[in-house]
Amino acid sequence: MRHAWEITSVTDAARARITTARLAAALGVAPLPRTRLTVALSARLRQCLTKGGTWRLTLSTTDSDAGEHLLRAEVAAVPPAGEPPWETAVPCPEADGAVRASSGGDDPDLLAEALLGADEDTAVVLDRLAEQEDLVAFHREELHQTNQGVLALHAELDAAGRAQREAFAAERAARQEAENARRRLTFLADASAVLTASLNHEEIVRRLPELLVPRYARRVDVWLFDTDGDHERPPAPHPAAAVRAARTGRPQYAADHPGGLPGVDDHPPSVLDPALPMLCVPLPTRRAPLGVLTLTPPEERWDPDDAVMLIELTRRASIALDHARRFEHNRDIAETLQRALLTELPTRPGLRLAARYLPATFGLNIGGDWYDAFRQPDGGLITVIGDVTGHGLHAAVMMSQLRTALRAYAVDGGTPGQLLTRLHRFLHHLQPDLYATAVIARFHPDEPVLTWAAAGHPPPVLRTPDGRVHVLDARPGAMLGIPLRQEIADHRVPLPAGSTLAMYTDGLVERRAQGIDPGIERLATALAGFGSEELEADLEGAADRILDPLLSDSERDDDVCLLLCHVTGRAATG
Repeated sequence: MRHAWEITSVTDAARARITTARLAAALGVAPLPRTRLTVALSARLRQCLTKGGTWRLTLSTTDSDAGEHLLRAEVAAVPPAGEPPWETAVPCPEADGAVRASSGGDDPDLLAEALLGADEDTAVVLDRLAEQEDLVAFHREELHQTNQGVLALHAELDAAGRAQREAFAAERAARQEAENARRRLTFLADASAVLTASLNHEEIVRRLPELLVPRYARRVDVWLFDTDGDHERPPAPHPAAAVRAARTGRPQYAADHPGGLPGVDDHPPSVLDPALPMLCVPLPTRRAPLGVLTLTPPEERWDPDDAVMLIELTRRASIALDHARRFEHNRDIAETLQRALLTELPTRPGLRLAARYLPATFGLNIGGDWYDAFRQPDGGLITVIGDVTGHGLHAAVMMSQLRTALRAYAVDGGTPGQLLTRLHRFLHHLQPDLYATAVIARFHPDEPVLTWAAAGHPPPVLRTPDGRVHVLDARPGAMLGIPLRQEIADHRVPLPAGSTLAMYTDGLVERRAQGIDPGIERLATALAGFGSEELEADLEGAADRILDPLLSDSERDDDVCLLLCHVTGRAATG
C-alpha cells in the first residue's frame, strides 16, 4: 500500500493528519503508537509550513527485517531540496487498510469523526499518562522510603563505624599497655638475674647504673651505709630527699612539681640541683636500709608504672646486696678458718717443703682439701695430702678431725699404709656417709728410700735427679670411710738426693671435659721441665710456676692443694 499528498497550507496539513489517523486505525495500529505517529507528523508538517513551499507526505506499508508490518510516513520537499526527507514508522498488524486514501474533503461528518477519534486517542494517552503518574508517585514514595532507610542505615553505619574506631583505639591502647607491661616485666626479670648472679656487692653497685642508664634514668647514684647500719660519710653532699628516704624508709620524689607516683612522697626540689627531678628510693632489708638509690629521669618525668618498676628493682637490688655482703662476710670467716687449719710446714735438714692451697672461686671458699707435715718420734717425717668429699663447713670440720686423728696415730709410729688403714676405720665409724682420699709419704734421714701409700687419691709424681718423672701409680687402697674392710699396703721407691716428690689434690689436674689422666701428664711434664739446681734454689717459686700453667684453663670450682718435697741430702724411709 502506498498513498501520497501534496501539502501547501494548514488545511492540507490537517486533512493529511486526519487521513493518517484513519489509515493507521484501519491498519490496526494501537492507540498509543497511532497518537505518537500523528503528533510527530503534525509537528513536522508545522515546521514544513513555516519554511513555506510544497511538501509531499507519503504513507506506505513495508515489512521489517524481522518480518513485522510497519506503517511508514515520509515528508519531503517538492521539488527535493538538499536535506534528507523526514520519516517515521509504527508497527501495524495489517498490511492493507479498508479506508479510502482520499483526504475526505470538507465532509463535516468525517471531520467530526476525526476529531472524536483524536479525542479518544488523547483519552487513551491521558489514561496511560495517569497510570504512569500513579506509578511514578508510587515509585517516588518507594524511593522516599528507600532514601529514609538509606539515611537511617548510613546513620547506623556511621555509629557502628565510630564504635568500631573507638573499639580499635581501645584495643590499640590495651595492646600498647600490655606491651609496656611485658617490657617492664622482662626488664625486671633480666635485671634481677644480672644482680643476683653476683655475690660481690661492688660488682652489683657497678651494674646498677649500667642497667638503668639511659633507658630508665639519666643518672644513678648509689649511697651505701656501712655494715653496722651507720651512714658512711659521703664523698659529696647527698640530696635532702635521699636523707629523708634513709630515715623514713619511704621513696621520695624531689622536684618543683608533684610527681603523682604511687607510694612515693613528694619533696621540695634539691638545693644541690633544683632544676633536676630526683627519685630517692631506700635499699630496704629486714633490719635496716642498706643505703639509698637516687635516680634522675631520662626525660622530664617518669611514667608512674616505670616508677613502680624502679622501686621493685631497687628492692631486689637491696636483697642481692644484702646476700652479697653476708656471703662476703661468711667467706672471709671461712677462709680465715680454712687457713688456720692448715699446717705451717716444719723444716728438716736434707728436705725442703713448699705448699700451696687455693680455695675454690665459687661458694664459701672452704672445703675438705688439706696438707700436713710433721715428725714422728723415730725421726721420720710424715707428709700427707688429702681431700674430704663434699664442700663447705662440714667438709672442713671433718678434714680437721682426720688431720688431728692422723697426728695422734702417728705418735705411736706406723708406716703410711698402717696410718691410712687406721684413718679408714676411724672415718667409717665416725661418719659412715662421708668419704675421703689421701696420700701419705714418709721420709727418714737414714736411708734414701721413700715409703708411701694411697687411698683413692691421685698418684704422687716423683722427679729423680736424672730428670725423669715417675707417676707412683702402684695399686692404691680404696677411699677412706667406704663400707669395706681393707688393709692399705705400703710402697717403696728409691729416693736419691735431688729428687722431688709432688703430692696434690684432684682440683689441680681434673677437668670435667677431659678427666684426670691428661692433667697428671701435664703435671709430670711441668715437673720435668725444672732442673735439680732450680728446684734446690727456689722450691717456692717452682710451686708457683707449676700452678700457673696447670690452672690457666680451670674454672676453679674445686679447691687446689700442692705439696712439693725436695730431697737435698740423704733421705730414706723407716
